[in-house]
Order: sequence, then structure tokens, then C-alpha cells
Amino acid sequence: MCFDDDSHPPMPLADGSTARGEEVRLQAADGAEVMAYAAASAGTASGQVVILPDVRGLHNFYRELALRFADVGVRAIVIDYFARTAPDPTRDDSFDYMPQVEQMRAETFSQDLEAAVAHLRAAEGAGVPTFTVGFCMGGSLSFYAGTLGLGLQGVIGFYAGLTRTRGAVTPVLGFVDRIESPVLGLFGGADHGIPVEDVTRFDEALNRAGVEHEVVVYPEAPHSFFDKKAAVFATASADAWTRVQGFIANHGAVRV
Repeated sequence: MCFDDDSHPPMPLADGSTARGEEVRLQAADGAEVMAYAAASAGTASGQVVILPDVRGLHNFYRELALRFADVGVRAIVIDYFARTAPDPTRDDSFDYMPQVEQMRAETFSQDLEAAVAHLRAAEGAGVPTFTVGFCMGGSLSFYAGTLGLGLQGVIGFYAGLTRTRGAVTPVLGFVDRIESPVLGLFGGADHGIPVEDVTRFDEALNRAGVEHEVVVYPEAPHSFFDKKAAVFATASADAWTRVQGFIANHGAVRV
């Protein structure tokens, strides 16, 4: 997993924040109910994101992250991956996530993602630039989202595995040439599970495919550096958060 149960996003909510969130239920195209958490704040949104968690699904870390996005004017929804297989909605450290991950499939993940994008684009979200942002497994799935014809303005991945096959995840390096959206990739140079050589291959493949992209490696940062508890990597976390906001701001033209 990426974060401990008591981890939190590294940036605080602003004083007097109007960000508010609520549990929601989405319905995928096959009828499955998808657990989700949606957050927004007062005022007009400058963008909106589907947050794709790590292997634990709808963990509280990502609820808090949705509020952080809302706090800076970006509507957010976090989806859970395991409605079809998990026996209960628990997503804390007691959750036995790996059997659920292994049962994920690209087809059902795509349906869940489509339901989340539709939820964002309904009513006041119509015409608002839409992105995905994912972490670890969710980072790989965020890049995959850029191949699904959803008209996303961009896809963002934190420490996304690039060569792994597991559940709904197929190797990112195998589908780079099908990505239709601009890419922001954020990696730790000291991440033992994602060699810098793989990140270089990813960057080069995006260049060959002509995909607009920015790939950033924080030299001393490990996997899961984007964590308030990892205070020694606060500079990397702050820079990553700034880059995410800048990426969303700079890719605001609606794609059709």
C-alpha cells in the first residue's frame, strides 16, 4: 500500500475553507454500485478531477485529498474499486485488499471511471475541464484513462507503476502510444519499485508518441512521498502539488 492508516495529504486546508464533501453512490453501466466521495467548494470550479486511489480503494487519505482539491477550486470525486468483490465497505488497515485487486478487470474499472466522469460533468460540471489523478496503482490507471476516449484534459500519476500487470492494470509502457490526453508524471528517484530507468523509458515513449507531457523525478524521494508524515520530503510534496495545480490551470481548454 502507499500510505499508513494515519497518513494525511501534506497540505492543510485554508483558513475559512468552504470545501465540503459527501459520500455518494454511482451506478456503473453494468448496474454495479460504486462507492465514491465527492467534494466541492463555494464558487465556480476551475477544473474537476477523478481521484484514483492506491490498492486500498476509498481510504480516508483520498477523502481528505478531495477536500484539498475543492479548497483550491477544483471539484473532485474519489472512487472505490471493489464494489463487485469486497464483502464490506471497510477500507482501513484491516482491509484485505490484494484479493480484491486481483479480481479487478479493465472493463469494469472503465465503467466505474465513466460513471465518475459523468457525475462530475452533470449540471454545474458540464463544460468544466476534467482530469484524472492517481497514486501507485491508481497512477497507472490514471494514465490508462487517457486511452478511453473520455475527452480528458489531462491525466496525472504519482509514482505509477510502469511495467506491472495486476488486476485491471496493464503495463503503462505497452499503451503509451494510445494516450490521447496530456500527461503529468511525478516519481521518486529513490522509489525501489519503480526504477528511474523505467521512468526514462516512459518519458522517451511519450516523446516518440507525440504525447504532450511533463515527467518529474524527485531525486531523493521514495514511493509515497506525498504524505504529511514524510516531513523530510515536504519540498518535493509542495512542488508536486504546485505542478498539479499548474497542470490543471494550463490545460483548461475543453477537449471534444
